[in-house]
Amino acid sequence: MKQQENQIPLCAKCSFDSEGIFRNLTAEETDILNFEKDFRQYKRGDVLYQEGNRISGFFCINNGIIKVFKTGLDGKEQIIRFAKKGDIIAYRSVLSNELACTSAKVIEDCQVCFIPSEILISFIKSNSTFALDLIRLACQELGEANSFITDIAQKTVRERLAEVLLLLVNDFGLDNDKYLKISLTREELANIVGTATESVIRLLSEFKSDRLVELNGRKIRILDSKGLEKISNVYN
Repeated sequence: MKQQENQIPLCAKCSFDSEGIFRNLTAEETDILNFEKDFRQYKRGDVLYQEGNRISGFFCINNGIIKVFKTGLDGKEQIIRFAKKGDIIAYRSVLSNELACTSAKVIEDCQVCFIPSEILISFIKSNSTFALDLIRLACQELGEANSFITDIAQKTVRERLAEVLLLLVNDFGLDNDKYLKISLTREELANIVGTATESVIRLLSEFKSDRLVELNGRKIRILDSKGLEKISNVYN
């Protein structure tokens, strides 16, 4: 039990404290957060919450990667985003007091802190700087959603796949061998791009032939970022 307690991250000393959403909490508020949170560990494939369910709090990611997605009428997933260390998820459903509008599933073993809804609401009421930070975060995510909608409407699948690869590089980085630090199935990639798995498989094969990427199972090595930028029209 003592060993488990030692693994629980202290909010005041968390490695992402200086740039996370909780950076402007007072010492007293940080103590409250640390006392009220529920530390949880999940394995790949575990579901944190499901679309349409009532949730009583939100999650702060301490480690690992979680995919946040919506499910279409045909049961196909549309991945909205990946949450990683320092991110919070499900807070918008808490703010709106509505059923969860997305689902969240672990794709890389993770540690998270579950924070009750009333804690978030109390911080918003007592700390205007925190409230403003939260508004800015929500606006940033809304802007990303707007860009995604525009891409779906105006870009080809080839352009979107190239852009997604660049976004994954930006969000997760490359290892020393230039492999993406996030490992995704072809289906998961298709669910980000918004296309069929077969299309992603075909396009990755084309990218490989064009010496843009190298494929090793799920692992993708980025060989030509400039070439991907040109295809994606991301800076046009």
